[in-house]
Amino acid sequence: MDPQQVLWLLCIGLAAGLLSGLVGIGGGLVMVPAMIWLLGYSQHQAQGTSLAVLMLPVVFLAARDYYKAGYIDPKVVGVVAAAFVIGGSFGGKWALTLPADHLRKIFGVVMLAAALKLLLSK
Repeated sequence: MDPQQVLWLLCIGLAAGLLSGLVGIGGGLVMVPAMIWLLGYSQHQAQGTSLAVLMLPVVFLAARDYYKAGYIDPKVVGVVAAAFVIGGSFGGKWALTLPADHLRKIFGVVMLAAALKLLLSK
């Protein structure tokens, strides 16, 4: 890795971590577009890298703070995490069968739908 790439990766990680702790987003919404735009990653590379980052306890400290404040129910986390493992496995396999342009469009529609829901709801 060249120094400029390392600098971009540090900036992407910092921004994703900051936004993850602040508003609960980071991986898909920050890292994937940033890696595509700033580093020229393919959709598959960016998504795979984002998922791989999530394997590490990257948000442990932020989650601990929310838990200490009483905002996390460990039972709920367990159920969602178990379903996430299954869904992530199937979703990853499915994504690898799709052409990058289809995957990019699906990604964009999901982000747009989420944004519209947040902006238009009370």
